[in-house]
Amino acid sequence: MDLQISAQELAKELQKAAPPLLLDVREPEEHELVALPNSKLVPLGQILDRAGEIDAWKEKEIVVYCHHGIRSLHAIGRLSSLGFTKLRNLSGGIDAWSREVDTSQRRY
Repeated sequence: MDLQISAQELAKELQKAAPPLLLDVREPEEHELVALPNSKLVPLGQILDRAGEIDAWKEKEIVVYCHHGIRSLHAIGRLSSLGFTKLRNLSGGIDAWSREVDTSQRRY
């Protein structure tokens, strides 16, 4: 499994019968502006303290995203240390999604 997933690839995977889970590691005010449907918000600074909230996700495919894809890479490193193995980073973050997949989504 590649670490990176493009916005277009994610759009296709979200159409599958068993889509990946979505983890947003931005701040609450960013999540309020724009977010992927059905995503779980756990800000990067809280990821280790709140990892128990997603412990049931350990064996599932997870796409982690942020604004541009940097914080989500940091989150993947932290989650990997906790035993999460099926993690991918949304390359370009929600900004890429808003430019390439759903142009109706707000950009900031």
